[in-house]
Amino acid sequence: MAETVTMPKLGFDMAEGTLVRWVIKEGEPVTKGDVLAEIETDKATVEVQSSAEGIVYRHLVPAGEVVPVGNPIAVVAAPGEQVDESQLTGNKPEQTPQPEPEKQEVASVEQKQPAASVEQKQPAAAPVVVDAEMLRISPIARRMIMENNLSLEGVIGSGPGGRIVKKDIEKLLQRRREPVAAPAEFYKPAVPAFTPGIIPADEMIEVNRLRAAIGRRMVESHNEIPHFYVTHEYNVASLLDIRKQVNAVLPEEEKVSVNDFVIKATALALRQYPGLNAVLKEEKIIRKGHVNIGVAVAVEGGLLTVVVKDADQKPLRLISKEVKEMVARVRFGKVRPEDIEGSTFSISNLGMFDVEHFIAIINPPEAAILAVGSAREMPVVKDGIVQVGTRMRATLSADHRITDGAEAAQFLQALARWIENPAGMLM
Repeated sequence: MAETVTMPKLGFDMAEGTLVRWVIKEGEPVTKGDVLAEIETDKATVEVQSSAEGIVYRHLVPAGEVVPVGNPIAVVAAPGEQVDESQLTGNKPEQTPQPEPEKQEVASVEQKQPAASVEQKQPAAAPVVVDAEMLRISPIARRMIMENNLSLEGVIGSGPGGRIVKKDIEKLLQRRREPVAAPAEFYKPAVPAFTPGIIPADEMIEVNRLRAAIGRRMVESHNEIPHFYVTHEYNVASLLDIRKQVNAVLPEEEKVSVNDFVIKATALALRQYPGLNAVLKEEKIIRKGHVNIGVAVAVEGGLLTVVVKDADQKPLRLISKEVKEMVARVRFGKVRPEDIEGSTFSISNLGMFDVEHFIAIINPPEAAILAVGSAREMPVVKDGIVQVGTRMRATLSADHRITDGAEAAQFLQALARWIENPAGMLM
């Protein structure tokens, strides 16, 4: 029996998405779970998987069209099945006629590529019309990038028009010596060259959809949610020591980060204090059964949160593996819906940028977010003697409608028991 595939809802505030590209054409076979199309939301470009198996009978919307959440986008039927065309027409969303969408124009490769990605210098040229098919990375190269968790910083594409091809990735693998960067380090903004005595002209930058969505949501969160903040300082000497021992026996691509430990510890502490793993809905507090940790990742033009599902139930190495894979998909525009939806609590870690302390704005509708700073050596007093210790600060931002200071402080204490006794996370 024919089934209709609809525009998915990715995040509680998503109202519509742009169907960027059809991956499987009409008449081609599709298996349940296959990537059917790519859609663009305010957050990212996301791969939409088919919810049915059979033959793609009909695309109900063309590439480039904006589609409201829940509206049908395709029909999948069994091979040889006769579909009632009158019902098929009825499935199409009713839309007010709109002017033909303008074709996307870019003046240079830099406008298409992330600032931290591939640098290409080309002479100024007239705007070139491009479509979603003109990818700057070949399919084989893209697969090699994702399989090896590679960063493209410094890579110059040798293919036509600067396209990154297989041999470019092979060269990168040959000279690769350093371990894969931590998730939050995948995006490194380009630093403009400084020439003494020369003042650059003002630069006007258009606000992209992601940055606009972040701004809108954060203003709403800051204005509508009564935030309060609690900070705790953690002794991370044991954590850093045990991480060093674990990584000594792991392959380069499987090494765990401090943030992986923080994710696991936070999930375990939330299991002890479920009042922080909650949302407020219609004057009722809903404590979530699953502990799904959202991890903020820096991307070109903003932040994106990837979600580790049931983090309290997973071993540390699996958490690390999932985060690396999701960040790689974010980096190369292959996000899956399940990568970015369903978080019940968020973590924002700026420790890799040598940030001592900061506070974060709650990601609604969650009850709280944890802002994590860097681990630093500092003087500490123990038994009346000043010694060198390693400390890390973390600040909890919480919604006062859902929780209070006492519960927040107790949660941070529970978090300390896991962080300062990290062996328990390896059991």
